Amino acid sequence: MAKRGTKRRAGSRFRSSSRRSQRPGSQRLSRAAKNAVKNAVTLIVQLRPREGQDLLLEAELRALLGPTRKEQGCLVYDLYRAAEPPKAFLLHEVWASREDHLRHTKTDHFLRWNARKDALLASLDRAFWTRLA
Repeated sequence: MAKRGTKRRAGSRFRSSSRRSQRPGSQRLSRAAKNAVKNAVTLIVQLRPREGQDLLLEAELRALLGPTRKEQGCLVYDLYRAAEPPKAFLLHEVWASREDHLRHTKTDHFLRWNARKDALLASLDRAFWTRLA
């Protein structure tokens, strides 16, 4: 059986990471983008479902993802589920400003969620955070 060659061909898709970072147009943030991220506000929301409501709660939270991620000022909007019981969900949101988040709370999809959440939730804890470093 013949051995396969291990030499890299010129133009191979496997390049060292140092070359990738030196290419023009690599993922460097502009000064304005860095300031937007630095001034961004993070919201962490922990949600615990009422007994037997975890599947409905997850469906309602998933329905928020698409429209919210398209909103102006939404930098991150991710949903997590607790890896271990008790059942719980976490929303990790990053907004360019508090004003962008306030605008989010007036959208149709958020108002729909707000009207339904009390029947699904045993508890909801939320806190705003600002980045230090």
